[in-house]
Amino acid sequence: MTHHISAMLNAHPKGAGTLDKDNLADCIAACFQCAQTCIACADACLGEDMVADLAACIRTDLDCADMCAATGNVLTRQTATNIAITRGALEACRAACAACAEECERHAGMHEHCRICAEACRRCEAACTALLDAMA
Repeated sequence: MTHHISAMLNAHPKGAGTLDKDNLADCIAACFQCAQTCIACADACLGEDMVADLAACIRTDLDCADMCAATGNVLTRQTATNIAITRGALEACRAACAACAEECERHAGMHEHCRICAEACRRCEAACTALLDAMA
């Protein structure tokens, strides 16, 4: 999954700046994977018979997907990186992932798509934390 991401980071004339390339590549991959999974979970929730009961889950999925996609995009750009913006994006993404994972875990026993989404969110949350720790 991270092969092409790592290859692009290595090919970039600015490299990955001061960030660890492996942590960065893992985090970019986790962000985009989580965004896709959250969108798929929201869509699956819309297909459930009890869709009204899943309104908070759908909203949280979509908010998390937007945060993850934006963070993945910010992390992908390596020219003239602003570490304060990068750190803020990672912190917001981590918070969105934690909130989405909690919400999806509430429904995981009943909906497999929520269980899968919670796992993706926890993975992205951990990847954001690892990159933030590496930046410290």
